[in-house]
Amino acid sequence: MQAEAHQHEAPEDDVVASLRARLDAFAYSTVATRAGTVGYRCAGAERDAGVPVVMLHGIGSGAASWLAQFEATGLDATLYAWDAPGYGATSNVAVAEPHPEAYADALEAWLDALGLDRVALVGHSLGAIVATKFASRAPHRVRGLFLCSPANGYGRADAEVRLSKRDSRLAMLDKLGPAGMARERSDNLVAPDAADLPRAWVKWNMSRVLPVGYRQATHLLSNGDVAGELAQYVSAKAGPVAVAVGAQDGITSPAACEVIANVAGAPLQIIDGAGHASYIETPDVLNAALAAWLERVAAGER
Repeated sequence: MQAEAHQHEAPEDDVVASLRARLDAFAYSTVATRAGTVGYRCAGAERDAGVPVVMLHGIGSGAASWLAQFEATGLDATLYAWDAPGYGATSNVAVAEPHPEAYADALEAWLDALGLDRVALVGHSLGAIVATKFASRAPHRVRGLFLCSPANGYGRADAEVRLSKRDSRLAMLDKLGPAGMARERSDNLVAPDAADLPRAWVKWNMSRVLPVGYRQATHLLSNGDVAGELAQYVSAKAGPVAVAVGAQDGITSPAACEVIANVAGAPLQIIDGAGHASYIETPDVLNAALAAWLERVAAGER
């Protein structure tokens, strides 16, 4: 049995090693901000091209997960992907049970430290909560929103639902830890027939989350309200909004994302063959959708 297990694990190790080697082309940086340290990766800065695009990852992920977007040749933009507060080298937010405002403060401080006045925001899953909160309060700084499998959050849910969702996730973290969550939960983020590469990359990124940061992010999810924040941004007419979801997303279903797309007044883009992590599973399709949205952003569409 041990030999069989080793044979099963080796290909995954090889896949992750090749992906990490590719990731080395996009150096990890840190910057001091008024809200603490932020760790991030950047692609395309040497070109000084297009609109600066800021990418915000989900609860079980990190900056490294955007590798396929860093490598994309069809995105006329400089890409910035942070490790959210409590992830990687980024400082935690100050309060133990934060609301989205704390993460929007951290995002604003990071953008200010980088000298980025107006950006386009891409939010995946939990990242959509941060993106829409920041966009609703500072629409003049957000030239457009791309929400990929957005998690709406439970800010408007009944208290019993909010507490149940929060406490079950915290219990899972306490029971399994990051490595156990990656082992037992990461396959839920991809389509049932996903290839080895996206499975391995989702699992590796999930295994690297930090318990305190994940706990705080769980409270963020509990307190989030993407639909409400998005409605405020849309009313400001500051930039185009796009919403996409994998056809086989079992985390933020197409039906749930349809509600958010309706708030945006945008058609829901359903990506065949993808689960929750479409930007990893079907990057060519997702990158084409990003490129089309960026054309609208660059044209000043509102």
